[in-house]
Amino acid sequence: MPKLSAFKTAALASIAATGLFAATVAVMPAQAHYHGAMKAKGAQTIVQTAQGTGVHNTLVAAVQAAGLVDTLSGPGPFTVFAPTDAAFAKLPAGTVDTLLQPATKPQLTKVLTYHVVSGRVPAAALTQAIRRAGGTYRFQTVAGVELTARLEGNGIVITDAAGRTTRVAQADVKATNGVIHVTDGVFLPG
Repeated sequence: MPKLSAFKTAALASIAATGLFAATVAVMPAQAHYHGAMKAKGAQTIVQTAQGTGVHNTLVAAVQAAGLVDTLSGPGPFTVFAPTDAAFAKLPAGTVDTLLQPATKPQLTKVLTYHVVSGRVPAAALTQAIRRAGGTYRFQTVAGVELTARLEGNGIVITDAAGRTTRVAQADVKATNGVIHVTDGVFLPG
């Protein structure tokens, strides 16, 4: 087996520790350009990266309303499937406004943690896990609810508990405390 770089070795060790994904290295192309400028700015946490994209304003507001800024700025590592503002706009009218109300903080927290996986899970590992599982791979989120991943063309498609599908629009946006996979939809736990 070829010698792996220290970064790849650390990422694979993190994946193995979570018990969620098979450890492997493969290639998956980025499919969007949202984070190009962020990569040039240097190391930032997941929250800082989302704040600087210009397409995650709703997500950042939701993270703040749920009181998850400190957690997602902490050491992690975490893998976050980050819906864009356009993804939130696809939800039924009033959904986001309702979730951002203090009275619905527990619901909002569950929705947001449904987008988070413990550990640093690069797209290559998720892709390999899908292949090893025969085409679909189920994995646990921090919310305790499963997501199902499959490949479609060159991309990863995620299905939530309610059967809604979401595409990973850009994979592997690096942060100091994990990795972000930008999605074109919002996962709802049921």
